[in-house]
Amino acid sequence: MILHNHHLHKLCFRRTSILSPPSGACISSSFTNFHRQSKPKPKPIRVCRAFASMVKAIRVYEHGGPEVLKWEDVEVGEPGEGEVRVKHKAIGVNFIDVYFRKGVYKSELPFIPGREAVGVVTAVGPGLTGRKVGDLVAYAGNPMGSYSEEQILSANVVVSVPSTIDPILGAAVMLKGMTAQFLLRNCFKVEPGHTILVHAAAGGVGSLLCQWGNALGATVIGTVSTKEKAAQASEDGCHHPIIYTQENFVERVKEITKGQGVQVVYDSVGKDTFQGSLECLALRGYMVSFGQSSGVIDPVPLSLLAPKSLFLTRPSMMHYTATREELLKTAAEVFANVASGILKVRVTKTYPLSEAAKAHADLESRKTSGSIVLIPDNS
Repeated sequence: MILHNHHLHKLCFRRTSILSPPSGACISSSFTNFHRQSKPKPKPIRVCRAFASMVKAIRVYEHGGPEVLKWEDVEVGEPGEGEVRVKHKAIGVNFIDVYFRKGVYKSELPFIPGREAVGVVTAVGPGLTGRKVGDLVAYAGNPMGSYSEEQILSANVVVSVPSTIDPILGAAVMLKGMTAQFLLRNCFKVEPGHTILVHAAAGGVGSLLCQWGNALGATVIGTVSTKEKAAQASEDGCHHPIIYTQENFVERVKEITKGQGVQVVYDSVGKDTFQGSLECLALRGYMVSFGQSSGVIDPVPLSLLAPKSLFLTRPSMMHYTATREELLKTAAEVFANVASGILKVRVTKTYPLSEAAKAHADLESRKTSGSIVLIPDNS
């Protein structure tokens, strides 16, 4: 784990507010388009002026590359009924943040990106029970806005972080771990004897899929780009790492499975691997497309699935943690597997929150493996 020294930035305060995205903004590849102005004006949400304070955050005013991530002051107030205010200690970085920044997934501009963090409760709303100031909590998914020093959240979306889990580790595993959980345990239930294919096997989610899939008794095949990442994937329980820059992954999968194919493909890459992933599937196999780091997948005719009676799904974690009970169960299983050693989370690099643009650039250029985390500059 690499830690960085952080510097406080003393810039002019600006009276703005943290924004919440439209409901469902991260759970579908089809969204309502919103009118964009050349210089959109922040639309404040409820702020208690008597107790409002200024914090630092990353804000996006236009879609584009990492350079559109702006470091500025925002205003945060007191929590209302059923809410808590959380001061972030560590913030997870995920490819979904890149999708929103680029405009692949739509959200009203301007917005504060980020969907995962660990922090300490600094205030609770009127009448709220079950939470108190000082609680260490984590959240992942909705609402957007974790690229900030503090955020107001519904108490229903936060979960307690066990004392055995370091905040940086928690921020690295919350979203990715719950994603791995629903993919392996609910979307397609992996069992002993199954053979699975994991693309980007050395990435944040891919690493956890390899470890967890191996623990479930599956034979794990994974694609990676370099020998170094192949070694990491092997260490994570990938029985057959394939360096796709050196060999055809479709042919290699057929060779490994003796022509039978795999029961399920977990594909976060998208455009570049989609067709090949379908070719790797066994009869009645499941194509689980849960990301598109290489680009948006072209429209797919249903007839493409017919030759092998294939299943195709584009799942979202939000639909598998839709109730409080589902969220608590999923998070508990993730934290338990981390505590037991089934899941080993690699935090390969941390960045100050103010350097989120550099973190995004490194993530997109595939200079990172495992997980990367942002640390608030005031920590």
